Amino acid sequence: MTTDANAPWLIVGLGNPGPGYAANRHNVGFMVADLLAKRIGGSYKRAQKAQALVIEGRLGAPGPAGRRVVLAKPTSYMNLSGGPVAGLRDFYKVETAHIVAIHDELDLDFGALRLKLGGGDNGHNGLKSMTKSMGPEYHRARFGIGRPPGRMQVADFVLKDFSSVERKELDYLVDRTADAVEALVTQGLERAQSAYNS
Repeated sequence: MTTDANAPWLIVGLGNPGPGYAANRHNVGFMVADLLAKRIGGSYKRAQKAQALVIEGRLGAPGPAGRRVVLAKPTSYMNLSGGPVAGLRDFYKVETAHIVAIHDELDLDFGALRLKLGGGDNGHNGLKSMTKSMGPEYHRARFGIGRPPGRMQVADFVLKDFSSVERKELDYLVDRTADAVEALVTQGLERAQSAYNS
């Protein structure tokens, strides 16, 4: 892995495109990406070589001291995320270890956050598609959504909007996840984990 401080990072929010999915639990990756987009400044544009919306800019210290990032939201559906992400990786010449996937995580309680490098997909279709396209050695920002109540099917649960109780905390938790991703890119995994893993 390169140690070049100017090597770009690819930050990918995972979700499903279209207004009908916008507030779903499965789309929390898009929510975090949109907040990071505001921090970077500018607006999304269609990627040239991949099914995705992208913003190029810097995170961290202002000016050239900031880290170069490409922030992306695939415009394919969640279970096809791997193709667009691999296309962006190749186009922008980003190492797989410099990719961060922001996604919902059933096995963490609502609002819990974990940063990690590599690992399995835990049944998450977006991660499954990314790993099939690129291997598992990319970073993940795992945003806890908890398990479905009672006998509700997982697919129904992740495609429902956050509850009214959850929405009271959601803005704060999305902001904290954006902070964690920024720390991962600018300070490294270990420092970001010690500050934000919950």
